[in-house]
Amino acid sequence: MNIFSFFKKKSETGLTYKKLETWLDGVMQMPIPNDVVAFCFNLYEDDNKIWTLELIGANSFDETDSDWACNEVFTTREHPLAWHDDKEWQDVLMETTKILKGYLGKGKYGKALKERQGLAVGFVDGDLTLL
Repeated sequence: MNIFSFFKKKSETGLTYKKLETWLDGVMQMPIPNDVVAFCFNLYEDDNKIWTLELIGANSFDETDSDWACNEVFTTREHPLAWHDDKEWQDVLMETTKILKGYLGKGKYGKALKERQGLAVGFVDGDLTLL
């Protein structure tokens, strides 16, 4: 099976732990550059209540300045996780954060993600929440 078979271009209804786990397990099998010191899960709101999640790796981290997430040396932008959900952005952020925290606690690569200097989630045009 090809690693990119984990990535789905079409959007599905609702984000579930299983969907995130399948996507993230596939993502974490990709080669991660050695200079990645922090990860950020970027959320996007697309048209018609389609939500997109990508993971970026940055070569810097500053707890007081969220611009660290702009220093990308790794990204899944070409292979995001997308889903449809008729919710407001605040609810999508809250639900995504909850599911990510669940993965960090019991997911296959949870420990590897938490071992970096920083780990965050947020909309690309908004504030970041440190995990």
